[in-house]
Amino acid sequence: MSARTPKRLRRGDRERVMVTPEGIALPFTLASRGTRAGALLLDLIFIMLLIVGTTVALIFLAGGTIGALARGDDPSPVGHALQFLFILWVAAMFLFRNAYFLFFELGPRGATPGKRLTGIRIAARDGGRLTAEMVIARNLLRDIELFMPLVFLASAGDGEGGPAGLAATAWFLIFALFPFFNRDRLRAGDVIAGSWVVEAPRRKLEAVMSVGKGAGKVSPETGAAYRFGEAELSIYGEYELQTLERVLRENRPEAIAAVHEAICRKIGWDPGEGDERAFLDAYYAQLRARLEAGMRMGQRKADKFG
Repeated sequence: MSARTPKRLRRGDRERVMVTPEGIALPFTLASRGTRAGALLLDLIFIMLLIVGTTVALIFLAGGTIGALARGDDPSPVGHALQFLFILWVAAMFLFRNAYFLFFELGPRGATPGKRLTGIRIAARDGGRLTAEMVIARNLLRDIELFMPLVFLASAGDGEGGPAGLAATAWFLIFALFPFFNRDRLRAGDVIAGSWVVEAPRRKLEAVMSVGKGAGKVSPETGAAYRFGEAELSIYGEYELQTLERVLRENRPEAIAAVHEAICRKIGWDPGEGDERAFLDAYYAQLRARLEAGMRMGQRKADKFG
């Protein structure tokens, strides 16, 4: 007897299921290798633009300083100013190469501008919070994977480093082709950090996602207006709010149902069936309003354990 292929598996071998610490199974799709390469290329272009813009600005400032020297001003302060501008340039180059990725991937979206434009983001493979240690580890490995072999290749371009050039090329290709030799399309940095890159389709949230809306909205399915008390909302924190937002954005029926049941069990409600989306919309809006009100009062709860 032939079995019909489940709908969730028809997109190929990129479908995965992430189990959160709450025990909720969240299906998602791994980013393709081409999309990841495109995102990296965009980010490198953005970094180059930042480098060029900063360099031009500092050259302009240095030109004024050299002009002061040409006018016969005291050379000692001018020399110190040039040294300071050079130190600024070196610091900016380091930050653009390293801090660019850290800054954006440590943000709530977990994505650089290049990743956001291509609709992908990074996530923890264990289904938990994406920690600073993970992001730092995966980005420090980028030096070994990409920048260091490129520097060796550039230095071997003078024709004197034949063996060194071949070694640098092999080094670069090993890491560049690494995602082709594992089914999860992981680069070496992902393996070390315990992360992977997933699709994050840009779907505009409904009006209910804004703060305050959805609290008293009547469900189109059942006519119910969901209201939650302090005890029911205090169970979850910012991390759970972000997880719930991701589930609502992706709008996958199986994830909606699983999260609905998990929250109902947690707060002591009867899960029921048929009104899961309206329930989660209302819970999200009221939880978000509660957390933001708490932060305005100087309180902060990172997660249910906070």
